[in-house]
Amino acid sequence: MKIKIAIQKSGRLNEDSLKILKDCGISIDNGKDQLKASARNFPMEVFYLRNGDIPQYLRDGVVDIAIIGENVLVEKGEDISVSEKLGFSKCRVSLAVPKSVKYTSAKYFQGKRIATSYPNTVENYLKSKGIEAELHIINGSVEIAPNIGLADAICDIVSSGSTLFKNNLKEVEKILTSEAVLAVSPGIGEDEKAILKELQFRIKSVLAARQSKYVLMNVPNNRLDDILKLLPGMRSPTVLPLAEAGWSSVHSVINKDKFWEVIDELRQAGAEGILVCPIEKMVL
Repeated sequence: MKIKIAIQKSGRLNEDSLKILKDCGISIDNGKDQLKASARNFPMEVFYLRNGDIPQYLRDGVVDIAIIGENVLVEKGEDISVSEKLGFSKCRVSLAVPKSVKYTSAKYFQGKRIATSYPNTVENYLKSKGIEAELHIINGSVEIAPNIGLADAICDIVSSGSTLFKNNLKEVEKILTSEAVLAVSPGIGEDEKAILKELQFRIKSVLAARQSKYVLMNVPNNRLDDILKLLPGMRSPTVLPLAEAGWSSVHSVINKDKFWEVIDELRQAGAEGILVCPIEKMVL
């Protein structure tokens, strides 16, 4: 018995998806241009599919799970459940207009022409605002549409915003934020659920490690109480005596989002020789 997982055929989401599977210890025999591959050391088959087709494959039970962008599920798979948010391939779906437009509010879009690859997402947003607009559905690069007179505005995925800038557009309304998620077929079987549970355990360990840094530092014993108050740790920091009398080595884990803030506080509180190490896996 194998679990069947779909990932994007090409692009950044493909690379990030393969990386998290590799970090989970799963080795995949994926030759160039293969549409399907098997894992050597985990009961898994990988299907390389077009991103927009994945929701239907999940719905039909052709694949059991998929790594896919939230934005695609909002557009084409609202009936499909998400088991894990994966923290990579973050972006947003936004409305953009030419830089020359004096934009004040969403009312600008009333009666306007909007080019997009996400008609359902745009339509739901406009409906929530009581706005009616004409949608032009484009599969591909929509940024050029205002420049050739096809549309007054666009709605598309935005990451850094550089593509909008190059096409003389500006982002004016953020409709939703998105990241890669692990989606599950509504028809997944019990045997496959058991394999999914093991995969989720591995993914959680990898994601926890990515969010954390392991730190070691030397602390004078008369400052230990102050230092320990600054360190959350997984349960509590580890304190070991050094060969030099009056000093201890303190080990702990710091969330990367608060890393520099905590490090500055530790230095001010008397910590010295702070060593920072990446964490490969963190089993909670």
